[in-house]
Amino acid sequence: MRIWTTLLFLFGNFVANAQQFSVSNSLAFNATDELIVLKRFEIEKAFPNVLTFKKISVQKSDGSFIVLQLDDLDQDGIWDEAVFLTDLEANSKTTFKLVDLKANAVHFYPRAHVRLRKKTSESAYGKSLSSEIMPLQNPPTDFQKTPLPLYLTEGPAWENDKVAFRSYFDTRNGKDIFGKLTRKMMTDTVGTKSSDNYHKISDWGMDILHAGNSLGAGSLAFGISINGKDSIVRLGGNDVSGQTFTRIADGAYRAIFKLDYDWTFFGKPVKISEEISIWGGQYFYESRVTITGAPSGTVMYAGIANFYNNVFDHFSVDEKSMSYSAGNQSELRDKLMLAIAVDEKKSVPVIVAPKEHDLPPGYKQKIFDSYLVGQKITDGKAGFRFYSFWERSLSADKKTLEAEAEKYANPPIITWLDQK
Repeated sequence: MRIWTTLLFLFGNFVANAQQFSVSNSLAFNATDELIVLKRFEIEKAFPNVLTFKKISVQKSDGSFIVLQLDDLDQDGIWDEAVFLTDLEANSKTTFKLVDLKANAVHFYPRAHVRLRKKTSESAYGKSLSSEIMPLQNPPTDFQKTPLPLYLTEGPAWENDKVAFRSYFDTRNGKDIFGKLTRKMMTDTVGTKSSDNYHKISDWGMDILHAGNSLGAGSLAFGISINGKDSIVRLGGNDVSGQTFTRIADGAYRAIFKLDYDWTFFGKPVKISEEISIWGGQYFYESRVTITGAPSGTVMYAGIANFYNNVFDHFSVDEKSMSYSAGNQSELRDKLMLAIAVDEKKSVPVIVAPKEHDLPPGYKQKIFDSYLVGQKITDGKAGFRFYSFWERSLSADKKTLEAEAEKYANPPIITWLDQK
């Protein structure tokens, strides 16, 4: 397991008159493990000398310190965002100081992780890759012929201390869920042996979602009206001529990666770039999608698998539209709540895909057994959050989702203060 280095905090080691900023929580309830993002250009504008610090950290009002994670988003060798996690009380304003620490190193466990590992032999996987071009039209694994797939758990996996997800790095291009019973990062070890069966409950958890030919846990599809008829196609299959994975950030608080596609959409060349992020303490991942070359009027859909016993509903809070299913729909038939939140202004009516039932087995390009949560594409952009609440990790209800929608709509507000 990857172990990160932080710092042993000594009260005498911070700079006097340190630069200050405040974080405001406008919500009427406490927000736990909120992701605070400090952009480099904003720090440089407010307090340019901070960029000379060797160990940039923040000091809380109680005297404790948090080391910042520095993320190089554009991969140019210079960090662009400094992030940390903190708890915020309801209707509060909390002041932090940017400080340069001088302290001894200690170890701690990461709270977010992303990896793509490729098979180096018939029985072993290599180290986590920073980037990878998928073999052209890579087929789904035939486990009867190949006990270990080309990529560990068949593709990229991302997780935090609450939940884990994976994407099939093949023509299916689906997304799946690992329910977790541990706070530790586990996606580097699960599935490394042919004897491993992550479809059965283990001490770390299990694969809890039946994906089949559905859109699984937020897989993408795109639709357009042609001659008055709506047509929807999943992103995948033989119309994808190129697919690339790029790791952008890998913990300790936040993990980010990107999937880029060269795709033919109703005869037109289209580029799709999906940036996925996850951070500690949350039961969702966030997807930001950039679409280039799509015909005017194209709608993007993200899917929720529709199997077993579940009830579907949706609501809006603070200009966020939340669509969700709830019921005994995990692979163990215990309670699982799945949800997608999008901007209400961009949302379109949810589509319920047909049930596959007695059709021949095997992957098909058509979409079945799914709730399709759609949104209009604005300036080539779309985005959503996908939530998974497994009762063995956290039992959730509609009130849980209402709070999540409020948090999504009302992120913490950062204010840079004059130096004192």
